[in-house]
Amino acid sequence: MDVLEKCRSWTTEHLRDTGSDCYYRAITDTFGGTEVDFQGQRVIMAASHDYLGLSADPRVREAAVTAVKRFGTSLGGSRAVSGSLDLHEELENRLAGFLGQEAAAVLPSGYQANLMLAPLLTKDRYVFSDLSNHASLDEVIRLGDAEERKFLHGDMSHLEELLASAAETAGKLVLTDGIFSVDGDVCKLPDLMKLADRYGAHVVVDSSHDLGVLGPNGAGAADHFGLQPLLITSALSKSLASVGGVIAGPADVIHYLRHHARTSLFTAAASPANVAAALAALDILQTEPEHGARVLDLAEQLHNGLRALGYDTGASVTPVVPVLARGRERCLRMWRELLHAGVFTAPMTYPGVRTGREVLRITLTAAHTDQQLAGVLAAFEEVGRKEGLIPQTPQGVHTPVRVVRPEGIPTAATAASTGQGVTSGSPR
Repeated sequence: MDVLEKCRSWTTEHLRDTGSDCYYRAITDTFGGTEVDFQGQRVIMAASHDYLGLSADPRVREAAVTAVKRFGTSLGGSRAVSGSLDLHEELENRLAGFLGQEAAAVLPSGYQANLMLAPLLTKDRYVFSDLSNHASLDEVIRLGDAEERKFLHGDMSHLEELLASAAETAGKLVLTDGIFSVDGDVCKLPDLMKLADRYGAHVVVDSSHDLGVLGPNGAGAADHFGLQPLLITSALSKSLASVGGVIAGPADVIHYLRHHARTSLFTAAASPANVAAALAALDILQTEPEHGARVLDLAEQLHNGLRALGYDTGASVTPVVPVLARGRERCLRMWRELLHAGVFTAPMTYPGVRTGREVLRITLTAAHTDQQLAGVLAAFEEVGRKEGLIPQTPQGVHTPVRVVRPEGIPTAATAASTGQGVTSGSPR
């Protein structure tokens, strides 16, 4: 059989007929990081993970421009050979300190940062992974030779059962997201680390969605719980307004992985512009906590506004807001209808989620205004009633959501009252 046979049916017409033509669609222009031009229509962007709204910040943009002028657009080689700059090392040192670790390695993407774990997953070892972890953690398990044991999402009893069944003397790694990228809930890191200690395992946390969002210092789930896992990975494409990834941990482990992980040895270095942008965003994250406070305020209002309309946003208590769509066809149809109503969302269907768990994922950033939040809610009200997914009149009663907030960090309104920041999230 021709290996390309399965590709024949994936025509433009097939995608359109199945409603799958909502993916890989080009945006013409962006406005302040909060709105985009899509096929001649200016719409609110509610599907970006630029949580702190820094991708359009003039300071971040200028840092990227300055780096391009100094170093060019590409380094033309891997970090191991000719692609290392002192700029890379500066970002690695800064991120290691920020994450409370001894050392860090920066990669061209967050996906690659998780693939750095492969040399640890050798034969006669076990890897335990939450069923809802990001696809990149699934991929690194496939790359390694360790025996995989998946535990039900957030189910510590199941994890303990699996840990107890593994050979007592074997090496063990437990992998978890910090904030789960679709459901928006937070990992049970204290319980997970207690179990890991009891059974001689190490813990790795992917903090791609919680860096900048959780913790008194904005350093993610480990910071939020005051704990230190063996390794922390993260994408730089979310709160750090760039493109890239990082893995941070003990110096000897990071040094070993640099020299043994193919994802580091055989890929071009992260571009100077991306590294410089991440450094500038990290400066802002650490010195201006009002951005983190603002995105949490917006998330809480969005959750409760949707719930008041009759929507189900699941177990999320974070800026990742999933709206249960109940069916692939409806999910994709709602994406199109919301777009016509002026809101760009993220339709999550298989393989992004299990069949039957389709959601429209909404994420606002600190740069969105109160008016844009109202626009998102108005669009969901219109489309939800048309689809019969919510009542024709508001329920009036709903279970409120209180988003996870770091202790001691003011809300955006409080920060503004003391002259620390903005409340409207005006586009920069």
